[in-house]
Amino acid sequence: MSTAVSTKVLVVDDSEMDRRLAGGLLGKVEGWDILYAKDGGEALSSIAADLPDIVVTDLVMPGMTGLELIESIKDDHPLIPVVLMTGKGSEQIAAQVLKQGASSYVPKSRLAEDLRETVHHLLTAAREDRVHSRLMHYLAQSDSVFVLRNDLAQIRLLAGYFQQLLRCLPLGDQSERLRVGVAIEEALNNAYFHGNLEVGGTITEVDRRKYAELAQTRSFTHPYRDRKIYVRAEISREKATFVIRDEGPGFDFAQLLDAGDIVEQEQFRGRGIVLMRTIMDEVTYNECGNEVTIVKHKVAEDFDNDDGGDDDVDD
Repeated sequence: MSTAVSTKVLVVDDSEMDRRLAGGLLGKVEGWDILYAKDGGEALSSIAADLPDIVVTDLVMPGMTGLELIESIKDDHPLIPVVLMTGKGSEQIAAQVLKQGASSYVPKSRLAEDLRETVHHLLTAAREDRVHSRLMHYLAQSDSVFVLRNDLAQIRLLAGYFQQLLRCLPLGDQSERLRVGVAIEEALNNAYFHGNLEVGGTITEVDRRKYAELAQTRSFTHPYRDRKIYVRAEISREKATFVIRDEGPGFDFAQLLDAGDIVEQEQFRGRGIVLMRTIMDEVTYNECGNEVTIVKHKVAEDFDNDDGGDDDVDD
């Protein structure tokens, strides 16, 4: 008889149809046990009783809003990642909620394409982070340069590695380090998809259903397949700086740097930029738009009151 422990995913939405849609998509993953709540109060009761591994919540709900729910979870259960589901035209609100502590977000129009992958990535990152050695808390400085093949597996490994190095930077709690890891991976993904593979643009230029197919084709086609991603990382107890450059033609970043100008998913690149600009303290591009520099400064003075203490969950 199997003794495997299931992964609990709590879905919160006042709309039964949307709740069941999200839960149905997530329930297709073997080993995931889907819990449901119709509002913030019911969600908090479920968290207290069942302690889910991750929460997926709507933003606009009667009574306690999604923003208030996220703030409560961050205060009482900082180790639980939260994914926000946003309706059309709520990118600016999504940016605000990310600042309040959400780990990531998925537009409701993209649930079928992105929800499972987003939840899976956050669960994997949180799990790896909890079991990693505390040795990284004693790291004082790390400077490194990587030259990656255009390979998603390498990107995810590198993002995970950087997340562990970030233990030396006082960020307040584990959830903030997880969020910074999300921003780093988004920057790397942008270099992979939009930079080296030149996949993206507006939804009228690239049909969403053809997006993955085009990326897959170009990953085996010259010149896209031969391009590399260059990464320079400087991490200390004061700040972390990541410079990520691809070999693509670049893009007109000025049109996308203002999160308020990003209409939901009209630009495939838009979500990644919203995440980076909201989570990181500084986001700048070079002149042609094929190199991004992202910076995160320390939040706390030391680890006494944050994720660097003697908390057993980090063992």
